Amino acid sequence: MYGGKTRKGIYITERDGMAVVKLDSGYNIGVDPVSCAFSGHLPEIPAKKPDVPQKKDLPGLSIVSTGGTIASRIDYRTGSVTSQFDAADILTAIPELANVANYRTIPLATILSENMTPLIWQELARAICEEIKRGVDGVIITHGTDTMAYSAAAISFMIDSPVPIVFVGSQRSADRPSSDNAMNAVCAARAATSDLGEVAIVMHATTSDDTCAIHRGTRVRKMHSSRRDAFRSIGIDPLGSVAYPSGEVSLEEHAVRRGCRKAGIHDKLEEHCGLLQFYPGMSPDLLEAYEGCKGLVIAGTGLGHVSTTLIPSVRGLVEDGTLVVMTTQCMQGRVCDRVYDTGRDLLAAGVIEGGDMLPEVALVKIMWVLGNERDPERAGSLMQADLKGECTRRSTHGL
Repeated sequence: MYGGKTRKGIYITERDGMAVVKLDSGYNIGVDPVSCAFSGHLPEIPAKKPDVPQKKDLPGLSIVSTGGTIASRIDYRTGSVTSQFDAADILTAIPELANVANYRTIPLATILSENMTPLIWQELARAICEEIKRGVDGVIITHGTDTMAYSAAAISFMIDSPVPIVFVGSQRSADRPSSDNAMNAVCAARAATSDLGEVAIVMHATTSDDTCAIHRGTRVRKMHSSRRDAFRSIGIDPLGSVAYPSGEVSLEEHAVRRGCRKAGIHDKLEEHCGLLQFYPGMSPDLLEAYEGCKGLVIAGTGLGHVSTTLIPSVRGLVEDGTLVVMTTQCMQGRVCDRVYDTGRDLLAAGVIEGGDMLPEVALVKIMWVLGNERDPERAGSLMQADLKGECTRRSTHGL
């Protein structure tokens, strides 16, 4: 009994002395176990074999699955969401995709995105490159949203692509009534068949099911833990949008167009790099953890500052061969270490200004730069160069 009525549902687990039950609506409730009558175990449901009709006159896309919420279902053993199926299952679950393109499916990984690693980035880059060599019109990567921006940046640096490479995920799993997986996937497919010619993330632009935004892979951040419109382009406008359900794609002038780049892959990465966020009162001892690292990105305050007590330790890292790049914790604006004494002292210590690069993008970039360039001076110059739209020459005024 719940709310004076008898309700049927699936028992998930017990938590804090309450039975957690999933109702037919898809939502969970907590009830007193004494009020529950258990009628048996949930039967095993055999996996559906994908049966996606292919239309020969449509463009050809490849879907590379890495997991994440878009490829997740409820796990009734734990009551939580888990990554349980691959790209072929996504096609079966979202039949609207068959009206956009023909598909090849590549199940690269089945993980939640907190388990993503640089090694998987390299495997992903090679898989994408193979699909481009096959002549596909675009590539879609299904990915968990929590670290999707890191992966999009990594692929941006590792691959030169003449076709769209589109990352997509969902904030809510497919078995939830409010799931955003179907719309995001269809909009991603539309973007992957458009005139776009770079790495992008395609996700809900609003809380309504009307538009998806196309974000550059090196200028995007997840800004909310659970909202469907969690992703925002930082420092630039989105590359474009996809209207839903019409599928009309609108690209802005600054979006790289299809065919502008020749296909190429540069997949070497230096994993021994770190990202450190400065905070008031930070002990210089914390920098000892980064001794021996090839590269370190610091997210400093304001124009790119740390306390004066940290500067000797930073200088020591630089003298020992660590490439240190300064970014800012601010969402808008850029680093300028020539305004205050602290900034000038950091420059004298050998710190490189990271412009308006997002800290997480700078981390991925320093891994890529040091994996492909061993000369410290040239590596420092590359960190300040705009390679894949990660740096802008000027910052916009608005927030």
